[in-house]
Amino acid sequence: MARRNISSAAQEEEDVNVTPLLDIVFIMLIFFIVTSTFVKEPGIEVDRPEALTGEERKLASIIVAISENDEIWINKEPVELDEVRAVVEQLRRENPRGTAVVQADAKSKTRLLVEVVTQIRSTGVADVAVSTEDV
Repeated sequence: MARRNISSAAQEEEDVNVTPLLDIVFIMLIFFIVTSTFVKEPGIEVDRPEALTGEERKLASIIVAISENDEIWINKEPVELDEVRAVVEQLRRENPRGTAVVQADAKSKTRLLVEVVTQIRSTGVADVAVSTEDV
């Protein structure tokens, strides 16, 4: 009988409590989700114009694309020119300190590019860049 008590006590000691490990894994998961940045895409491929000068920007929270057919795209959805301001204001509420990048196709009209940049700046976004290709 003494042997059975020893073996049952040994089985209880062999069990590993994984609850603290799960707590740490979930805390790390939450940390990575909160601190991660997600890549935003405008929704279309744009043939950007070439430029000799320019500087690289990493984090842009608002990306607007203008196609060669002068269509405006934000967050993979086509947008009319008069709707740009409202959509950018909504995106700005999500990230008030965010910057904006306009990806205009080389064949798009320059006038439309200027109007889009004006609409974005009217929402209070001071840092608006135009995306180009390196030569």
